[in-house]
Amino acid sequence: MNKFMFKSSDSIGYIASNFPKAMDIFKDYNIDFCCGGNRPLIDAIKEGGIKEEEIMSKLEEAYNNLLIIKDKDIDFNVMSYSDLVDYIVNTHHAYLQIELPKIYELTTKILRVHGANHKEPTRVHRLFASLKTELEEHLIKEEEIEFPLIKKYESDPSNESLAKVVSIMEELENEHEGAGDILKELRKITNGYEIPADVCNTFKLTYQKLQELEADTFQHIHLENNILFPKLKEKNNSK
Repeated sequence: MNKFMFKSSDSIGYIASNFPKAMDIFKDYNIDFCCGGNRPLIDAIKEGGIKEEEIMSKLEEAYNNLLIIKDKDIDFNVMSYSDLVDYIVNTHHAYLQIELPKIYELTTKILRVHGANHKEPTRVHRLFASLKTELEEHLIKEEEIEFPLIKKYESDPSNESLAKVVSIMEELENEHEGAGDILKELRKITNGYEIPADVCNTFKLTYQKLQELEADTFQHIHLENNILFPKLKEKNNSK
């Protein structure tokens, strides 16, 4: 594993540019990484009365976590229905519940700051608001209806419960397609999340997080559309 490469004497902007995840931590500590990006981090630490060891430890932890290859030993194809459902909820649903409000706040901020000079923030804000609503409704449908039905079917199999699972599954697949289309449109209108030359670090963080959301959502959809749902459809077709 690569050694943690940042020091408190480095500028806030340098750390944020080379390690975008750091911006989340700076935001938690109310450290200005936009206009105050040229200052050494240690100055902001002292000014805010922050414990240097605490924030540097969090930065290092986040950096090390980034280097870990997630899910490298997991074979999703052999997981039980219930285990795969729990994995999706604990990993991908949990991620969305945390990140959707944060990203919405960021899209709103860059619209206010850069909307007058750039057309993209307006379109990004509108599209993301639609995506956020769709995904939040989707998570509720999965957690409150579909996934409990899948677990019930696994513990007590019946043709009736399987038929219910498959009927709702078709709705979910259509919703996956809708979310995927919005993500593709976001990538298109931002020209592959190209960063304009005259924008602040918040703009960069917003685009970074949108790309992370895209990657996580596509993995989420993959686990359902290509692994979980086909197994259940096969069961339904063979009954």
